[in-house]
Amino acid sequence: MAHLTKPPKYDVKDSNIALLGSDLEERVREHAGDTEPAWKSAGAKPGVEVWRIEQFQIIPREVNGEFYDGDSYIVLHTYKKNLDSETLSYDLHFWLGEETSQDEAGTAAYKTVELDDHLYGVPVQYREVQGYESSRFLSYFRHFVCLHGGIESGFRHIVDPPSLDVRILYHISFTTKNNLVIRQVPARSSSLIQGDVYVLDMGTKVWQFNTKDSAGKEKFRAAEFVRNIVDKRDGQPELTVYDEGGSGAGIFLNEFGEGTTLRQPGPSSGGPRALFRLSDASGSVTFEGVEPPTSASLSSSDAFLLDDSYGFHHPAVYVWIGKSASLTERKLAPQYAQRYLHQRRSSAAHVSIVKMGEEEESDMFLQAVRA
Repeated sequence: MAHLTKPPKYDVKDSNIALLGSDLEERVREHAGDTEPAWKSAGAKPGVEVWRIEQFQIIPREVNGEFYDGDSYIVLHTYKKNLDSETLSYDLHFWLGEETSQDEAGTAAYKTVELDDHLYGVPVQYREVQGYESSRFLSYFRHFVCLHGGIESGFRHIVDPPSLDVRILYHISFTTKNNLVIRQVPARSSSLIQGDVYVLDMGTKVWQFNTKDSAGKEKFRAAEFVRNIVDKRDGQPELTVYDEGGSGAGIFLNEFGEGTTLRQPGPSSGGPRALFRLSDASGSVTFEGVEPPTSASLSSSDAFLLDDSYGFHHPAVYVWIGKSASLTERKLAPQYAQRYLHQRRSSAAHVSIVKMGEEEESDMFLQAVRA
């Protein structure tokens, strides 16, 4: 009997995310057929739509903020910039779990371009990587939840009790826009960092641990999350809340080994913005830096890359496509952005890549290029 092999894992540092001209692109095209049924009603009205990649297919998912690290997803946010206007605007994201396969990641990237074309190139496109999601992406979900599992390895929901002798640890944090981010992390001491809230699910017992630097709203919303787990199991698990420095806090920490302490968050460092022009006006493709890194340096005839990946509030690399940019410049610009992060900022390979056309700029980009 033939043995099934798991598709190769996607490396986020791969400089050819669009996979143009590759065997994978041919397979995606083959599975796509002439039209994509999922796009027929996509973006027809304001709201959020989510699709998961399953065997090269686009499968609609419930908009519940639940994602699995073994999969890739496409998320479309449709909205009106002016409530009185009939014109719709779009934010189009593809999200890559850290355990997703190369096939799934490539399909998500390709299908995102396909949906962008279906919407006449109006959307602002975002590449999202697990653990480094943009604040824009997280804002769509009251609770953003990232769990282990996926199409290849199966699924486990938060409300499902773990198997006997299995411990599930959740790291809970808050975004600046009051969105709760819940991530399943390895149940070991190295996962415990000062500043946030943790939940340890042991099936018959559920423990919440509030670090001393965690905010009141984090503790309150985390308590809502824990209560939901307990209630969905008919109140059977025993719930305990520990506060760092309080009575019994050592019980929680010692569950990860005697003498366990919290790690301090790593330092963040700033850096300068940088602007690059991608042009084939000379007959060959050139990629070179330009000054100053502001809107004054942008030209409708070319494509540009703005490196704002050091930004504290919205770190990203922006791809801006001029209205008169050539087809080659339009196709190559996203790949150059990925390659740029890999070669020049390899430590920031997970940073969001945001692609937009002239006159369809995001507010974050406009802020970044303001003189």
